[in-house]
Amino acid sequence: PNSMAPTGDSITRAYNTGTLPFSDGPDNSWSTGTRTSVGSHYSRISTAEPAILGRNYNQAVTGAKMAGLWTQVQQVNDRDVAYVTILIGANDLCTRTVAGMTSVADFRAQFERAMATLSAGSPRARIYVVSIPDVYRLWVILKDDLLARFVWRTFDVCQSLLERPRSTDASDVTRRMTVRQRNIEFNVQLAEVCALYIHCRFDQSAVFSDPFQPEDVSRRDYFHPSLRGQRRLARV
Repeated sequence: PNSMAPTGDSITRAYNTGTLPFSDGPDNSWSTGTRTSVGSHYSRISTAEPAILGRNYNQAVTGAKMAGLWTQVQQVNDRDVAYVTILIGANDLCTRTVAGMTSVADFRAQFERAMATLSAGSPRARIYVVSIPDVYRLWVILKDDLLARFVWRTFDVCQSLLERPRSTDASDVTRRMTVRQRNIEFNVQLAEVCALYIHCRFDQSAVFSDPFQPEDVSRRDYFHPSLRGQRRLARV
């Protein structure tokens, strides 16, 4: 491809990976980043197709939920790009409460609308849909980290999953498993809708299945991918 535009949320904006804390760092993005050490899709493509240089338009929006994808793809259509990446849904899971999570039906309907708009407006673009990372694994690998627990509580991070992280009460165990199940169900919707379009490819849950490590998570918020995490995402 000679041009590309990612859509999604703060993960694709490489939030909290730059010099300035709690801000976007798009140069470090797994998708369109220019930092050599990340090995983004853009940098890999550019070695084979120099025409893509300077034509990497990051349309992702920090904090976006699936409902916001439709607006993003409209902007992508205006760019007339050849390659589009989609990684979105973590914010539909990570809400204040389990009840606040996006329903599976709404998630699918919102994705269907965005895909229909993208396909109609960019009919020749190749689309890569990435599975939502396993947010439950974040709890597994960091629940015993005192600083991580402090940050999660202080900044109200993904409380649908991370509230009372060391509790073994049945209600808390059930709550965490409910979030994980919703994560899995969301990825099923991504796969099924993507399969309806000849130019769309799903990652077969490669990112969801990836056993990322504590070093792949930002030490600023213990939630977003670190610079190493962005590099891992680009590779996976």
